[in-house]
Amino acid sequence: MLLTPLISIPTPKITTMNRLILFLLLLPVQILNAQDNLSALLPLPNHIEQRQGSYHLSSNVKISPSTAELQFATEQLQQVFKQRFGINLNTGKNGKIRLLLNPKIEGDEQYRLTVSAKGVTIEGKTPAGVLYGVMTLDQILLGDVVSTKQGKIQAVFIDDKPAYAFRALMLDPARNFLPVNDVKFYIDQMARYKYNVLQFHLTDDQGWRVEVKNHPKLTQVGAFRNPKGGVNSPDNGYYTQEQLKDLVLYAKQRNVEIIPEMDVPGHTAALLAAYPELRCGFLKDSIFDLNKTNNVMLSAANPKVYEVLDDVIREMSTIFPSKKIHLGGDESAIEKNWGKSTEDLRLMQEHGYTKPEQLMNIFFGKVLASAKKYGMHAILWCELDNIHMPANEYLFDYSQDVTLVTWRYGLTPKCIELTGKKKNSLILAPGEYCYFDYPQYKNDLPEYNNWGMPTTTLKKSYEFNPTYNLATSETQHIIGVMGTLWGEAIKDINRATYMTFPRGLALAEAGWTQMPLRNWDSFKNRLYPNLLELTKRGVSVRMPFEISAK
Repeated sequence: MLLTPLISIPTPKITTMNRLILFLLLLPVQILNAQDNLSALLPLPNHIEQRQGSYHLSSNVKISPSTAELQFATEQLQQVFKQRFGINLNTGKNGKIRLLLNPKIEGDEQYRLTVSAKGVTIEGKTPAGVLYGVMTLDQILLGDVVSTKQGKIQAVFIDDKPAYAFRALMLDPARNFLPVNDVKFYIDQMARYKYNVLQFHLTDDQGWRVEVKNHPKLTQVGAFRNPKGGVNSPDNGYYTQEQLKDLVLYAKQRNVEIIPEMDVPGHTAALLAAYPELRCGFLKDSIFDLNKTNNVMLSAANPKVYEVLDDVIREMSTIFPSKKIHLGGDESAIEKNWGKSTEDLRLMQEHGYTKPEQLMNIFFGKVLASAKKYGMHAILWCELDNIHMPANEYLFDYSQDVTLVTWRYGLTPKCIELTGKKKNSLILAPGEYCYFDYPQYKNDLPEYNNWGMPTTTLKKSYEFNPTYNLATSETQHIIGVMGTLWGEAIKDINRATYMTFPRGLALAEAGWTQMPLRNWDSFKNRLYPNLLELTKRGVSVRMPFEISAK
């Protein structure tokens, strides 16, 4: 009997690179398998009716906006038709494609999109609503490739409005400076997915990035931490007030409100390097290095501190028409600063306080008074009496008219409870779902300034439920969601978008789409054409190869 030797064939090792290559090869197939007029809608609209028939487009069709207020939305729609159909449509009266302001529509960002054999109508109460209808129409054409190729738009009716009024992303040029045009590029991507707020973290230990004309040393010293780095490098640079005003107008066209953040009383090494007289007394002769110095604070007992901050807030109020300002209030090393400062300990005794953190009441009492004086609504990071559970109360007495942002890992349910009781409005940015500087996959970026960050996968971000399964009565004070992109490892805009997307698409749906309509498998299918579209637009994204195997 002839015996055939057994040959052992080793199973090929499936590496991360293998899986990424396989994902990229299968991406066009996944897109083709999911083609219809709903297959690229992201965030998913809250009311969709599929209807019979289609509208056949021709090059002599006109776009008819009802008012000059819709000029930007009209220009965006013209770009959509140029990209998707290859035709240039003019504006004119009695066009088959109509953009309308309709005061009977209830919500400011609500829109109605109607496609029938007779034409296309997009209407909203405001230009923002109409613009969102244009964005949705673009995604319909992106997903329904076959119909679009034939010059058709399938009949559909969409009546849509956001689940939350506040849908934000945060950029942090304080750590690593981002040029104005790069910020505009980021805003373009935000608007496409119906984000309406950019929180702009302009000051921190590593840099002061906003021009303050009354205190020029803030940027002369605080904006340049590397003498060899050159101007507008990641280390060096700041925004002039004129640049910021231009950026505000650019964002406003896209229904994005820019909210500046000046982080105080901690995270202030750049400010204190520029003006040493504002430090706690025992630090006044210390050498500050903006590449290394942290855990320092403004003195709570120095009247000059409040004069400078009043000047800054006043100038901010002339730059940012949103009339909102984030004033930080997080991660202050209180014991290491106020707890060791003679003048701050004296102030503590004068007020009968027993803990240095109680001085936050005095500090923010004065800073919030400045904000109110200049018509600016204050936002603060929500800090509790412990940085993890068990936590029972606010770190200090937040005023009722302050909006708080929950952010610390695991503390959001407690923050929801406390803000509900204390009647503070709340924005949700929980670290376990919304911190986009965290790695997206094991051993993924960031490759430096990684302090042992937890991994926040795309699926984890999508699992974020802003209601936390609580009763409506317990969550009515929640006004929205925010994804934060802390900038320690974000050296340029390509890294910023890589860390934001696709997780930012998951959060976009959390902020816009009602929970009963959200579904992970549906999201994955709608994600694929959007990933391809983003790359075509020159956006650096992380390809989530791991989801194709699940």
